[in-house]
Amino acid sequence: MAVTTTQKTVVLYPSLGVGHLNPMVELAKVFLRRGQAVVIAVVNPPDKDAVSADALGRLAAANTAITFSLIPVPSRGKDHHYPHPVMRTIDVLRAANPALREFLRTLPAVDALVVDMFCVDALDVAAGLGIPAYFFFASAVGDLAVMLHLPYYYPTAPSSFKDMGKTPLHFPGVPPIRALDMATTMRDRESETAKERLRQCARMPEATGILVNSFDWLEARALEAIRNGLCTPDRTMPPLYCIGPLVLPGGHTRGSNGERHPCIEWLDAQPDRSVVFLCFGSLGTFSAAQLRDIAHGLQNSGHRFLWVVRDPPEHKSSSISVEPDLEALLPESFSEKTSDRGFVVKNWAPQAEVLRHGAVGAFVTHCGWNSVLEGIVSGVPMIGWPLYAEQRLNKVHVVEEMKVGVAVEGYEEDLVKAEEVEAKVRLVMESEEGSKLRERIAMAKEMAADALKEGGSSDVAFDEFMKDLENDSSESRKKSFIHANGRGTE
Repeated sequence: MAVTTTQKTVVLYPSLGVGHLNPMVELAKVFLRRGQAVVIAVVNPPDKDAVSADALGRLAAANTAITFSLIPVPSRGKDHHYPHPVMRTIDVLRAANPALREFLRTLPAVDALVVDMFCVDALDVAAGLGIPAYFFFASAVGDLAVMLHLPYYYPTAPSSFKDMGKTPLHFPGVPPIRALDMATTMRDRESETAKERLRQCARMPEATGILVNSFDWLEARALEAIRNGLCTPDRTMPPLYCIGPLVLPGGHTRGSNGERHPCIEWLDAQPDRSVVFLCFGSLGTFSAAQLRDIAHGLQNSGHRFLWVVRDPPEHKSSSISVEPDLEALLPESFSEKTSDRGFVVKNWAPQAEVLRHGAVGAFVTHCGWNSVLEGIVSGVPMIGWPLYAEQRLNKVHVVEEMKVGVAVEGYEEDLVKAEEVEAKVRLVMESEEGSKLRERIAMAKEMAADALKEGGSSDVAFDEFMKDLENDSSESRKKSFIHANGRGTE
C-alpha cells in the first residue's frame, strides 16, 4: 500500500541521450502517481543530436503533467576533441553544474535531486544547496555491483582489461565476466576515460540513496552482495531501492495521422510466437558486410522476422540520419525470397509495442538495459548481440545469471557469420533449450508484474524510499536553517 506523505518537489536530472531520458520519464510517472510534483531538468548542449531533440519533444508532448526544463551549457567549440564519447558526456554535465545550481535556486522548494549514473558531479551542487541527492541507476543491479567494486579491483589487476582477453574476472554477486566483456570505457586502465569513470564509481556511495531500475527477484544475488557490503568493503552503502521494471508503455503507437505503424499491422497477420524481432537501440548500426550476413542467416533459418535496419556507419558523412538503401545493402533477391515471411523497417520501429505483440517469439537485441527489461516484461526470450557501452556486461547477466537468453558468437570480432545467426534463431525458436528459455522468461514476466503490484517488492521499495525522503528532506531543511543562521557545528 502506498504511503501517504506531504507533497514533495523532486527534480530528476538525466544524462545525455534517449536511453537515459526514457527511464527518467517513467520514474517521473511513478512520482506523479503518488501525488508528488516532478521536474525533469534536461541538459541542453549546443551540439545536441537530432534524435535526442526529437525524443524530448515527443516525450514532453505525451507527458504534459511533467515539467521539462532545459539547462543550458556553454559551447566548448567545434574543434574540441574527446578521446571517448563518454568523456564528452561527463564534460558537458560538469559544465552544466552552474546552470543547474541557478535553476534549483529558482524553484520555491526542492525536496530531492535524483541524478543519472553519469551525473556524479551534480552531487556537489546538491550538497552546496542542502538538497538530498539520490542516484537513479537505470541499468542492472549486476552492473552496479561491478561499478561499485571496480575502484577496489582494478588498481590491483595484473594489467588493463584490454590485455586480458577471455580471462574471467570475479566481482561480488555476479557471474564471472571475461575481461573483454567489461564496459568499453574501462578497457584501458591508463586512459583518461577509465580514470574518470573510476572516480565516478568511487563517489556513488556518497549519495543519500540509490534507486535501481530492476526488481528483487531478477537480481537477488547482486542485490545481496551490495547490501552486505561485499562491493564496498571499507564504506557504508546508502539504502538501495529496486523500483523497476520501469519501461516504456507497450500500448498502440500511432503516427501523427492516427495510423498504426505498418509493422504492427503486418504482425497482426502472423501466427503466435512465430516472428524473430531484430532491433538494436537508438545508436546500433552494422557494417554493410554484417548486414548481408544477418540477411543470409535470417533467410536460411526459414523463420519469420521483423528487422529494423539502419544505414551502415561507413555510409554516413554527417550526423544527419538518412534512410538506408535496402536494395543496395541487402543481398540480391533477398526481399523477393523472404517477402512471404519477412518485414524490414527502416531506422525505427515501436519496440515496446512490437515486443508485447503475441506474434513475436524471439528478440535479437544489443542488450541495452531498457531493451532487456522490455523483453522481460513482454515474456520474449532474447538473443544477445552487444555492441557498445555496458551491453556486454548485460549480456552476461541475461545469459548466465537470469537465464532468459543466449548470445551470438563472434560479436567480439565485429562479425557474426550468417551460420551463427541462423543457428541461434533456430535454437530459440525450435530447440528444447529454446523451450526452457521461454519457460524461464514467462516466470520472469510474471515476477516483474508481481513486483509492481500494490504490496509487491518494487512497490514496497518505493514506499520505503518515500519514507526516507520525508526524513532526509526534513533533516536537510534543518541543516540549511542552522547554516543560514550561523549556528554551524564546531
